[in-house]
Amino acid sequence: MNYLFLRLQMIYHVNLAERNSVIIFDEVQMQPLARQAIKHLVKDRRYDYIETGSLLLIKKNIKNIAIPSEETRLQLFPVDYEEFRWALGDAVTVPLLLDTYEKMLPVGDDINRKLLRDFRLYMLVGGMPQAVDAYIETNNLSMVDQVKLNILELYEDDFRKIDPSGRAGMLFDAIPAELNKNASRYQVSSVIAGERAERVREILADMQDSMTIYISYHADDPGVGMSLHKDPRRFKLFLCDTGLFVTLAFKDRDFRKTKYMKSF
Repeated sequence: MNYLFLRLQMIYHVNLAERNSVIIFDEVQMQPLARQAIKHLVKDRRYDYIETGSLLLIKKNIKNIAIPSEETRLQLFPVDYEEFRWALGDAVTVPLLLDTYEKMLPVGDDINRKLLRDFRLYMLVGGMPQAVDAYIETNNLSMVDQVKLNILELYEDDFRKIDPSGRAGMLFDAIPAELNKNASRYQVSSVIAGERAERVREILADMQDSMTIYISYHADDPGVGMSLHKDPRRFKLFLCDTGLFVTLAFKDRDFRKTKYMKSF
């Protein structure tokens, strides 16, 4: 183990300080044995470790390895609106909005228009950290859109790895069109001819676990114990991030020519 740490320091030209350094295993799904080795590294106690990677493939690439009990899983979400304002250097707007809401105070038409414009900007950029960084660094929405297109391509690459038939990618790509319909549910058969929701349930579960999509089920009684009234055959699909949704909806068009940009 000492040799491993020595090699890491020589390769990356860093000094590892005991109990004050963290080692990151990026794309850990590509090396399942490295994930298994975390058990011994944590036991050594010299350093801390973070594993990152595709949730879709982390679930799949576990054959012949022991899943380390030392793993503590953290759920990470896209940046929310308040965090987005913080990233833009604005720590005032959201607290003031909460205060005026609690006191039921009007803000006036001019301020209301500005607030709505700011919120539309967030809906457009979304909360993916790379997209937010691109907006801050370039102030160019076309560049932001390219970043989001790259993220969507990575999603679809992962879909093909877990489902070579291509059904996962088709279900994902059709989300904007299905939401645009005046229908009470996501119609799987209209996306994949002859397919039924029951037969793609495992694929949808994998996609939801990876947090690329959210599934909203129909419930006859949305009160306490809603899960008792959930209808697993009737559902709608949503993307995990509003910015990705906008890009997916218009990915076959020049971004600057979309109706959304003309209204922004």
